[in-house]
Amino acid sequence: MTVPLRIGVVGLGVISRFYLAALRGSATLRLSAVCDRDPAVLAARTGSVPVYTDHLRLLDEVRPDAVVVTVPNDAHARVCADALERGVAVCVEKPLALDTEQGVSLARLAARGDVPLFTAFHRRYNHAVGRLRAGLTGARVEKLTVRYLERIEEHAGADTWYLDARRCGGGCVADNGPNAFDLVESLLGSAEVVSARITRDAADTDRQADIGLRAGAASVRVLLDWSYPGERKDIEVLLADGRTLYADMLTGHPGFKNSVARVRGGAAGVRRAGPERRGGR
Repeated sequence: MTVPLRIGVVGLGVISRFYLAALRGSATLRLSAVCDRDPAVLAARTGSVPVYTDHLRLLDEVRPDAVVVTVPNDAHARVCADALERGVAVCVEKPLALDTEQGVSLARLAARGDVPLFTAFHRRYNHAVGRLRAGLTGARVEKLTVRYLERIEEHAGADTWYLDARRCGGGCVADNGPNAFDLVESLLGSAEVVSARITRDAADTDRQADIGLRAGAASVRVLLDWSYPGERKDIEVLLADGRTLYADMLTGHPGFKNSVARVRGGAAGVRRAGPERRGGR
């Protein structure tokens, strides 16, 4: 009989609910402890698993097999490093860190101790993306467009650090960009940025971005928006033979942000693109 891995969750902000739900439904993973700096947040979980306001105490007392790190972005490097130094595997929300130096340091620390470290690129496992990936087998891509559009205020809630570029690491490029760029490379391989148009607000936070990339012979466009009236996350691919394929990552996931949730069974979502273009939901 397989013994479930013991998982600690560090950070109980808006995104943590999806991890907690996944852990509840898992036969191979077990939630062993949670940590948050806000005692009021922890009060709601008292009695279910051990609760901590200090992640170091969680790591040293519970000694989990792995931790899920969903703290604000400016704390990623410190919390991840503390876990890796103790040989605890890490799944961390994107971005991995605030800058390249921090990210490289974490990667080296993980490699030195042979400890798993990975960022939660959940869109890789989206049913529509999987079908699109299968549909691209053997095909030559001429152009690929990824749209990642939402209103950040609807997502952030009490987590106002999202809107502080110093703590978030930027705006839509730092937050939604990693998922979009990872989709490009998971479908087409290595890509390089060739152009970027960024729109910033009065606080100097990037709210919209139109980024051009080149992946082999394919032209790529990534559109990001933090001020979109609703939510739109999709991929459109023009093939060299003239066909256009389309994947809607929100298909089968009613409700804002629910496409992050774990879904059983196969959902529809990949089709030949028609003349229509859908807006927000």
